[in-house]
Amino acid sequence: MVSQLYYVLRSRIDGQYLAARPQTSQPPDPDRPPPAGFLLVFTADYEALTYLNAHAPELSDKFGVETIMATHLKSLLSRWNFQGLGMVQDPRIPEVEFFNRT
Repeated sequence: MVSQLYYVLRSRIDGQYLAARPQTSQPPDPDRPPPAGFLLVFTADYEALTYLNAHAPELSDKFGVETIMATHLKSLLSRWNFQGLGMVQDPRIPEVEFFNRT
């Protein structure tokens, strides 16, 4: 049985995953942590690196690419309390399709 593999970017400094966070019209509440946002997911390792090099080249050495099986995505979203995932369709533009966890 073959499972679909996905790729995510994870900080080598603090272990956080690269996520998209929606802009809010309300000022941040200092008593509450910011929402975890949407985990950015790529279909190929080179797409993850392309995204990073295109949009934050100064951070490219601070992130690593990790492989995750599709069957483990749900548990990862729950454990890190992500709102959902953002499937990156084109890393250069970027074009991202967002999916809520609920």
